[in-house]
Amino acid sequence: MIDLWKGSANTWDCDEMGHMNVRVYLEKAFEGLGMLAGRSHLSHIYRENAPSTLIPREQHIRFIREVHPGRPLSMTGCVLETDDTTATVYQQLTHGDGTVAAAFRTRLEHVDARTLKPFSWSDRTRAALESFRDTPPAQTAPRGLDVEKTPLPDEDISKEIADAQGVSVIGQGMVPPQHCDLFGRMAPSWFIGRVSDSVPNLLYDWRTRVANSVPGRKMGAAVLENRIIYRRWPRAGDLFQVRTALAKAEEKTHSLVHWVLDPLTGRPWITAEVVAVTFDMNERKVIATPAGMMDDLASLAPGNLSL
Repeated sequence: MIDLWKGSANTWDCDEMGHMNVRVYLEKAFEGLGMLAGRSHLSHIYRENAPSTLIPREQHIRFIREVHPGRPLSMTGCVLETDDTTATVYQQLTHGDGTVAAAFRTRLEHVDARTLKPFSWSDRTRAALESFRDTPPAQTAPRGLDVEKTPLPDEDISKEIADAQGVSVIGQGMVPPQHCDLFGRMAPSWFIGRVSDSVPNLLYDWRTRVANSVPGRKMGAAVLENRIIYRRWPRAGDLFQVRTALAKAEEKTHSLVHWVLDPLTGRPWITAEVVAVTFDMNERKVIATPAGMMDDLASLAPGNLSL
């Protein structure tokens, strides 16, 4: 494990739940990946006119302990595996007291910066990546999502399929220039950010009723795990639409599948599966869902989407 990042969460990094927003976790994770790249003789990859760059193909995030403003944070990481053009990287965001805040497993592909065609590692980069191999701690392993499950091919994901299943549109909009990287593609953190912004349209009232099932509770929500498949890269001016269906409802957790689609072509930008909870903002504890309200959730998010 090598040091990749050190800092803290600002007040403006935190959302209405009082903890750091999921989007900001990814912003910090990708800063850490930049540090790893620099230590692997790839300091050019996030610069203007770079011949090659790194893009994520798949990512699993486990959110373990809330991050609050002003608290010290640090990030370490290692390489889990490599081949000619890809590397799977583990990153661990840690609180100042040594407890883990979040863990990331990201499969990165080395590609031509313009065409996104795979670009082989140089010998010295491959050697550096191999030198950073390590085994992550067992307690941060994926827990509620099957990371070995094979994602659907792009052709099995479309607006038409979502429409046929009656899947709700919970968010939509346009990609603004300020959400794009120096190559003109939407930054990875904004995919998860846009989904996060959209979920209240689906679950705010339901979660409020869950919280109100016991007097004195104040409704909050949190994501425990997220698996993201990055499929295509929108640019400024492109449109997106978030379509969401329930995957599973249990007493303390619920899982959702999100398809982020281009509403004009119907093709996918990303697909993601999320494990989330309703929690009491006063006690910072999970609120169990009354049995009858689990059925309500199924009616709110119909469909049988898959990652």
